[in-house]
Amino acid sequence: MNFLIVGLGNIGPQYIFTRHNIGFMAVDFLAKQKDLNFKTDRLASVASYKLKGHTIYLIKPTTFMNLSGKAVNYWLSYYKIEKENMLVLVDDLAIPFDTLRLKPKGSSGGHNGLKSIEGVLGGTEYPRLRMGIGSDFAKGRQADYVLSNFSEAELETIPFILDKTAEIIETFCVEGLTKTMNKYNQ
Repeated sequence: MNFLIVGLGNIGPQYIFTRHNIGFMAVDFLAKQKDLNFKTDRLASVASYKLKGHTIYLIKPTTFMNLSGKAVNYWLSYYKIEKENMLVLVDDLAIPFDTLRLKPKGSSGGHNGLKSIEGVLGGTEYPRLRMGIGSDFAKGRQADYVLSNFSEAELETIPFILDKTAEIIETFCVEGLTKTMNKYNQ
């Protein structure tokens, strides 16, 4: 059984440490742990490794956030992976910073990357790991907030969040969604 792990984010140096790119940060962190290099291929940067008989494919769409669904659809089809064996890593304003919440399905919550994926896949029935980025912004400033860099204090915590995310990804691939949710959801 193979798995597709999708980190959502935007390409370009100006976005590297923004809140919206925590999905990219998470797959980059896991790739570094496994000593992997991403190669740019069709619609995404791609890396892979083996884990207990499974092949884990990591992708970072190069389509920008609002068109993430195009990359997801292509790589699901290319690797012949079922939606339930895909995990989307996504920033979430609705949960506190440093909170991780694994879900089997759900609405986009207004997130354009998830909207794009839902539009292409025709529904919300796919696992996602919601990565809390907090909501400390003035009314009407949501876009500025998600595209802003993490604070210095938050950046000190990020490695711990990314380490826990890597654990969740591998547990999801080895033990399945339900056991992983029971183990890690707070």
